[in-house]
Parts: sequence; structure tokens; C-alpha cells
Amino acid sequence: MTDEPRTHPLRDSKQDVRTARKVPDTPQTRAPAYRLAFADADFLTREELRPVRLQLELLKPQLVMDERGITSTIVLFGGARIPDPARRDTARTPELAALSQYYDEARRFARIMTERSLQSYGREGVICTGGGPGVMEAGNRGADEAGGQSIGLNIVLPHEQAPNVYVTPDLSFNFHYFAIRKMHFLMRAKAICVFPGGFGTMDEMFESLTLIQTGRMKRVPFLLFGRAWWEKVVNWRALAEAGVIADHDLDLFSFVETAEEAVAAIDGWPGEVR
Repeated sequence: MTDEPRTHPLRDSKQDVRTARKVPDTPQTRAPAYRLAFADADFLTREELRPVRLQLELLKPQLVMDERGITSTIVLFGGARIPDPARRDTARTPELAALSQYYDEARRFARIMTERSLQSYGREGVICTGGGPGVMEAGNRGADEAGGQSIGLNIVLPHEQAPNVYVTPDLSFNFHYFAIRKMHFLMRAKAICVFPGGFGTMDEMFESLTLIQTGRMKRVPFLLFGRAWWEKVVNWRALAEAGVIADHDLDLFSFVETAEEAVAAIDGWPGEVR
């Protein structure tokens, strides 16, 4: 293990972790109470330590991305079950097989945006996905094909939790808390692209829209891929006609069909894009 440069004269905690492993094996040193608190997984996962875990889960990706110099991201939300067109025959329904076109659009869009990101040495406009299969895989794959880095914000689930192979390993994060994961999606976002998907995609989309609608987040290009899909699954106009949202809330997002349309929408964005 390589020690980081010392900024103080006090003994480093990493040194103590290594030293603690070399103590004599006695009933006292085997007891849980003897473990260093910050190196004790059983202690850190206690109910009372939830506030600390929340802080750690927010801080770890923040520090890593800061150290990598990442200043902004392009966020891709979309269904984990949407297959690569080459594997569309494995889809569980004909409708899901038809949605495989969006795998290709996400892949091509991510490749285009990553080629642009490389002009800033991979610091700006970095592709950020949930790190899993489907549309998420397509986004990370397109970035990898462009020769750039991409972020994967994975989460521990009973299924589908393994990161896809295209996420940049040093930017492949794992979360326990959905709330902190969603914060990291949005903290650096300079554009949000939403592809067809299920509950998870809907959750991410509506929370992001709510933050923008309520002024808790600045407006950014917010692009929904596939007008026919989104107008079928969400009756946007009915929400406005019922008065539960304002007419102008429908201007918070735009529909696009292709990667090229999404790029043009971002380029034509009238507001400030970080």
C-alpha cells in the first residue's frame, strides 16, 4: 500500500491499521471492542451509524471525481432490460425487443459526447450512467468506444447490481442509499437524457424534474428519447389540464428521437450550460 503524502506530523491512520494486524493473538485482541472503529465493518454497519454511512457514501465519489478533475457530466437514465439489438431475440416481450433501438441511440450519443469531452481531457461532459445493463451499458460502451472515461453509479440490489464491463474501473462506484446515488447523478449534470425504462427510470426522471420545477436545481437540457413511448406511458397534457402542474412545466423537457437530435438540442440550449 502506498501512503499518501503527509500533511501533518501525527501518526497516519493507515499505519495504525497495518500495525493492528500484527498484534499478538489473544482473547483481548480478538474481541470486537479492540478493533479500530474506522476499520470495523460490524461497527460501521450498526443502526446508529447510518448518519456516518450517509456522509461516507456522499464523500467517497465526490473525492474521487474531484481528484480526477471531473467538473460536469452528461447523465443517461434508461431501462436495464432494454437489450443490445444484437441480442434482441432474448427480450421477454416483442415491445421490449422493439425498444432495442434506444440501446443504439444511447451508445451513439455517448460516443459523440465523449469525443467532445476528450477535448477537455475528459474533465467536462463525462457520461454518467447507473452502471448496470441495458441503456446504462450502452452509454458506458459508447464512451469506451470513443476512448474516453465514463462513470457508473451502481447500487446493491437483489439482481442486476453488477457493473457493466464498459464503466471506467476507477469511476465505478457502488451505493447502498438510493438518495445519495441520485444526488451524485445530479450534482455535476449539465444535461439529462432519459430513455424508455421502468420504475427506476421513472423515479430518476420525476425526481430530477421535481428539483428543476421547484427551483432546487438549475435548468439544464432535459431530453426524453422517444416521444411516442413517453406520451403513451405518461399523459403529460392531462397533468397540465388538471392543474396539478402548470402549462409552462411542460417546457422543462423536450422530446428527441436520435443521438444527433439530442446533440443539436444541447448545442441549441438557450440557457447557461456548465
